[in-house]
Amino acid sequence: MIRVGVNGYGTIGKRVADAVAAQPDMEVVGVAKTQPNFEAHTAVERGYSMYAAIPERAPLFGDAGIDVAGVVDELVADADVMVDCTPSGIGAENRSLYTSYDTPAIFQGGEGSEVAQVSFNARSNYDDARGADTVRVVSCNTTGLSRLVAPLDEEYGVEKVRATLVRRGGDPSQNSRGPINDILPDPISIPSHHGPDVKTIFPDLAIDTMGLKVPATLMHVHALNVTLESDVTAAHVRQLLEGESRVYVIPEGLGLDGAGKLKDFALDAGRPRGDLWENCVWGESIAVEGRDLYLFQAIHQESDVIPENVDAIRAMTESADAEESIARTNETLGIGLAGDPTGFNDSERVGVETADD
Repeated sequence: MIRVGVNGYGTIGKRVADAVAAQPDMEVVGVAKTQPNFEAHTAVERGYSMYAAIPERAPLFGDAGIDVAGVVDELVADADVMVDCTPSGIGAENRSLYTSYDTPAIFQGGEGSEVAQVSFNARSNYDDARGADTVRVVSCNTTGLSRLVAPLDEEYGVEKVRATLVRRGGDPSQNSRGPINDILPDPISIPSHHGPDVKTIFPDLAIDTMGLKVPATLMHVHALNVTLESDVTAAHVRQLLEGESRVYVIPEGLGLDGAGKLKDFALDAGRPRGDLWENCVWGESIAVEGRDLYLFQAIHQESDVIPENVDAIRAMTESADAEESIARTNETLGIGLAGDPTGFNDSERVGVETADD
């Protein structure tokens, strides 16, 4: 069993912990929190050992009725792999802690690429992370773009990617985020950081990205124009994407015409926290003019990187190859809709087992 520690138990950390706990070859040895808030209580109720991320705050957990197993240093020493899910910038500060205990560590996309040896996407460059000591799972948007670019590049060759990203203002719990009633170019300068980030996965890719921030919390939406190296048909592209387990090509006729309905769909189907681990590509949007491909996709920013973290653990520990790891992660989490909405709900999968948050 691979012993995994999770530092940070917020939006990403709690999802990573549940996903790791669902794996037959992994166990969560503990999670670290900075304060005994509701998430800390939830973690303990789920059976995770609690560690104080800031040692001097350990007594606060006891005062709140939470037993702590130790401080974060002890968790790092006990784990085979640490997954850092702390807020952007904190992960880079924590790197020296993991290094001091020779514990391999995974960082999230909020950190700069220099934090790790490899920027990682399971579909695109799994083998680059094999045996690595530090890996950065790229951001939700970069994950979504990479999952799309990889099969297109393999099948047709990609000459140029142009993407406009309409980004949520904040996650549902981030009530300090904005805008409240505005639409912001974010950033105003071009390209946005997403294009250079995708190039950490595909160094030779020609890609331009522009970003907007809107007053929504549900999902991101990408408008993509990809110039391919060969002539294709929309039907062929659709068939290709339908064969990707972490891409959900939304069928016509379901009435899923926006992010709000996609989230409702996931919640009604029993997905934990209403999570959508897959890229959600509107099938009706797939269009081709010559070698130019156009489509819209929605990316659930809270969850699409979760399976990537699980696969990164296996890559770093060299415990499975890419095909085996992706298949195992997909099976245990219930990923892979293949156009069939009934595929959402399987009571044997983690989605129902951990539905109470």
